Amino acid sequence: MKRFLIHSIVTTLAILIVTRLTSCVQVDTVTTAVVAAVCLGIVNAVLRPIVLLLTLPLNILSLGLFTLVVNGGMLFLVAAVVQGFGISGFLDAIGAALAISVISLILDVLIGVK
Repeated sequence: MKRFLIHSIVTTLAILIVTRLTSCVQVDTVTTAVVAAVCLGIVNAVLRPIVLLLTLPLNILSLGLFTLVVNGGMLFLVAAVVQGFGISGFLDAIGAALAISVISLILDVLIGVK
């Protein structure tokens, strides 16, 4: 539970940073970013493994690059569900998912999360 909370905070910060860096991601309030981060964590824990298993042949053919599309799809799904959190399009969702992943990785290293 503690790890999920820390990861949700890091993801919230990453979402807020991506919102400031690009115009394709819109977040109304910090509370909306927190809700989006928690929903993204839940979607990534429940739905993402199923989708990755179903798209395994595409992942193998693309040498794992199709995972970026899956991550973008998960973020786009969260944006469709959470009010006040929006993404311009699917390609923007893929780019935002990549940026959120990189920023989360950097923040995890700085904080010392394993």
